[in-house]
Amino acid sequence: MSKGIGTNAQILSSKSFPTYGETLQYVQSLAMDFTAMKLIPLVSLGVVSLLFLGCTGVQADGQANPSPGVTQSTSSPEPNAETSSTPVAQATETKTGTFVAAEHPTEGMVQIVTENGDRYLEFDETFRSDSGPDLYVILHRAGEPPVSGIQEQDYVTLAPLQSTTGTQRYAIPADVNLDDFNSAVVWCRMFNATFGYATLGS
Repeated sequence: MSKGIGTNAQILSSKSFPTYGETLQYVQSLAMDFTAMKLIPLVSLGVVSLLFLGCTGVQADGQANPSPGVTQSTSSPEPNAETSSTPVAQATETKTGTFVAAEHPTEGMVQIVTENGDRYLEFDETFRSDSGPDLYVILHRAGEPPVSGIQEQDYVTLAPLQSTTGTQRYAIPADVNLDDFNSAVVWCRMFNATFGYATLGS
């Protein structure tokens, strides 16, 4: 660019009065030189901007796209679930029997079961007996209790009879020794009468 300016100066110095064409050529050369001087900074700025944007894009791509083979996981690990199972209570059968009639028709199955350390006398769904006043369920020492006149020392009372039909359960006191009692009895306390009984056997 400085070389062009010098050449134009030589043209002007070689003649005292330049022609119109020489003057026009000189002005055009100056305009081209001035335009080039203005464009150089703009071009340089554009190149720098492109380089900066290119570096920024590469950095962004490096952050957004992990290296191949690397798996990113944002899910938290699930804790190991410890399963706790509550043991189901199982009843153990110890003695069973079948009701027979005494003073009144009585039928059905009966059993003594142990569940979680507690003992129960259970009637099944086939149990049937007549209605009557003051009926109780008792355990008697004899396998075949008397039809009437039961003695107090020979039995232990469990509870009033819940129903004359169907399934029912009676708790046996912990201090009762089952080896001393051999029958389950539906007994009318008011008249000291045996409605029916079941001999208990293993």
